[in-house]
Amino acid sequence: MRDILSDLETDAAANPVERARALSRRTLAKRFYEAVEVGTQDGPEGPVHAVLLDGRAVKTPTKEPLRIANRGVAEAMAGEWAAQGKEIDPLTMPVTRIVNVAVDAVAKAAGEVADDIAAYAGNDLLCYRAEGPDRLCRLQEDLWGPVIARAEARHGGRFKLAAGIMPVRQDPELVARVRAALEGRTPLHLAALHVATTITGSALLALSLGEGEMEADAVWQAACVDEDWNIEQWGMDHEAAAVRAARRRDFAAAALILSLQPV
Repeated sequence: MRDILSDLETDAAANPVERARALSRRTLAKRFYEAVEVGTQDGPEGPVHAVLLDGRAVKTPTKEPLRIANRGVAEAMAGEWAAQGKEIDPLTMPVTRIVNVAVDAVAKAAGEVADDIAAYAGNDLLCYRAEGPDRLCRLQEDLWGPVIARAEARHGGRFKLAAGIMPVRQDPELVARVRAALEGRTPLHLAALHVATTITGSALLALSLGEGEMEADAVWQAACVDEDWNIEQWGMDHEAAAVRAARRRDFAAAALILSLQPV
């Protein structure tokens, strides 16, 4: 499932600079429409909404009808289509891309997506703590400690912490309870949750976002503690800044969907 979502997320194992360069060489389609609006029609379970380009409904990359029950998400997609210039750049349309993946892929493989999110909880960023300096250690504890405490209370267990990068194996029963909590979530919610998980490296942060326990800015700050520390010490070059901005854009889209889309 990570392969299906890879266009949306920056894989931590990939070279982000090379990815940015490759994306900059893409050939973009010309804008072929003028008017953008949200259309609504009755569906079997209530009203459904679609983005209309000059009156014609947008479809997913696999030609499925791109219809969604949540009007707020549909309006966000319409805003992305309306904001396009002479060319259509999918990278500037993260909400649309997440919804496409939810319809084309996650709806058919929700279990795999939920498994992947739970796997992150078994090797979560928040469980790996710096050995120094003291200020970084305090920052991690201040921002990460409450998230772990809430997750432990919700799922009934204790997450093991590790110093440095030495791997730590979490209780399989605890991870299984995290996985069980993902049952019944909509494909769109799972797709957005997966994007938030892989971008932050933390299922616990993504779940806090999805449960409404943390605001998007607070989750981003917590996810970037180590990165921000290094930037403070050494600065950041232009290419790294561009990659970070792209990650933040996709994260913001996932956060918006999670705030609008019920579990």
